[in-house]
Amino acid sequence: MANITRFDPLGEMVSLRSAMDRLFEDSFVSPLSWRTLASGGNGESIAPPIDVHQTPDEIVVTASLPGIRPEDVDITMTGQTLTVRGELKADETINRDQYLYRERRYGSFSRSLQLPVRVEGDRAEATFEHGVLTLRIPKSEEVKPRQIRIHAGNGDALETGATNEQAS
Repeated sequence: MANITRFDPLGEMVSLRSAMDRLFEDSFVSPLSWRTLASGGNGESIAPPIDVHQTPDEIVVTASLPGIRPEDVDITMTGQTLTVRGELKADETINRDQYLYRERRYGSFSRSLQLPVRVEGDRAEATFEHGVLTLRIPKSEEVKPRQIRIHAGNGDALETGATNEQAS
């Protein structure tokens, strides 16, 4: 026996609340996705997620670049601005009509960031392993922490853990 159900056009529509929830979740909960809005050709570009941390001697930048060959990545330093550019190329042997799903993004990317301290960009080293780019950029000598000796009134020198102020 066949069931007959009444057509409900409102049941097919997405509520405004759930649409807004999805918008905020996509925008704020996972902002480090590869997809970001840009004013480029088709309105979208890809931006790889980047982590930056510092040690007393250097700034370390790691970027996830899965599927990208090291020779397709360009790294430039201008003052304290680091720029990572490259291109993720699609498989040209597969025709567009052959895809059942195509969720991975392809195209050129560019990511620039301002480093918080002065660095020596000409001494930077880059490694690329398992799709992760790691940049080690030495800090300038004037921003590295230094020990300061305190001289007591009797002429004896005491060592402290105090460091100099960072120059900006």
